[in-house]
Amino acid sequence: MAIDTHLPTSKRETDLSDLPSVSDREDDREDDREDELSLLDISIVLANRKAFILYVTLICGTVGLLVALILPKRYTAVATVLPPQQNSSMGAALASQVGSLGAIASLTGRDLNLKNPNDMYVAMFTSQTVEDAMIQRFGLMQEYREKYLSLTRKKFESYSSAEGSGKDGLIHLSVQDKDPKRAAELTNAWIDQFRKLSQTLAITEASQRRLFFEQQMEQAKDNLANAEEALKRTEQTTGLIQLDSQARALIESAATLRAQIAAKEVQLQAMRTYATNENSNVVELQQELEGLRAQLARLGGSEDSGSGGLIVPKGKVPEAGLEYVRKLRDVKYYETIFEILARQFELAKLDEAKEGAVVQVVDPAIPPDRKSSPKRALITIGAAAVGLVLGVFLALLQAGLARMKDDPVTVGKLAQLKGALRVKRS
Repeated sequence: MAIDTHLPTSKRETDLSDLPSVSDREDDREDDREDELSLLDISIVLANRKAFILYVTLICGTVGLLVALILPKRYTAVATVLPPQQNSSMGAALASQVGSLGAIASLTGRDLNLKNPNDMYVAMFTSQTVEDAMIQRFGLMQEYREKYLSLTRKKFESYSSAEGSGKDGLIHLSVQDKDPKRAAELTNAWIDQFRKLSQTLAITEASQRRLFFEQQMEQAKDNLANAEEALKRTEQTTGLIQLDSQARALIESAATLRAQIAAKEVQLQAMRTYATNENSNVVELQQELEGLRAQLARLGGSEDSGSGGLIVPKGKVPEAGLEYVRKLRDVKYYETIFEILARQFELAKLDEAKEGAVVQVVDPAIPPDRKSSPKRALITIGAAAVGLVLGVFLALLQAGLARMKDDPVTVGKLAQLKGALRVKRS
């Protein structure tokens, strides 16, 4: 190849100096040869000490096998449960058949719209209340030999598992124990403790409505009892037992209207616990309430007041009869209120029975026929692998120490190090 003689001399010298020299190439070949020799030396060392490596491997494998044999057997019982499904409410179809409760249909058909409802139930399975109940029921503090409840709870969590993130939509429960029958008993009891917890929690809208209507019904029941006692005292003091049929019809109509107004007010109050004033059902219920109030005002001759006074023409009802009419009206009023609230309460109970946290057991836990731990084969193989690595390391360490003793430079440095250590100690 021709060299351009027109280039400056300094540039040609720089380009030639960048090329590797013959000595550099020889040094590289020496380094490669030393690397090859070092690998070969390692192979020779391992071959010479193969008996020692095999001995260490056998010792570690034997120790691993003995440990695997000493470890107690544990059995895992598995149960599969189906969590409650978020379906349409049963109460919606029933409430639509009751004319005075039409607004409840939209309320009972509401869904919780949870992204992954299984996470909530898994959290309930692993809650402190359920775990403490399991510990107290089976005496796990004595079995696990723990002094504190918190440590026992952690120990139980290490032996149990609750998973609900699978694609099948089911919750899988598992508990480990030394006895296969006890493992199955613990797993099935875990489901029972969850059911007891779910019965005390209002985790659905139906449960919240049931509690609300139950309180209102108890109050209406007390009011009805007081009104009946007042009517009884009036009958005893006035001697009136029965009024004219036309007056009775007028009183019953007014009482029915007032009862419907009170029922609508209770429905409106319940609906406002989850809906705003702009909700279509709330607006419709308010319009119905205004219409009932207008009818009561036309029937009584004035707007409905808190005292509930009904205008009756003078001269038709004597003073004693008027007092009897008012007491009878109160009894009819609270009786109608109690009947309507009782219907609403029963509908809420039906919804709760359908939407409540009642899990269905797909596969109950049965005593397992095979142990789940310890994995003796894996423990033995793992211990043997650790022994092999340890044997190779010790063999190389022995070879390195022997080589250092044969090297005079290294021996001199070790002597200097020992001398320095003696000086520091003195």
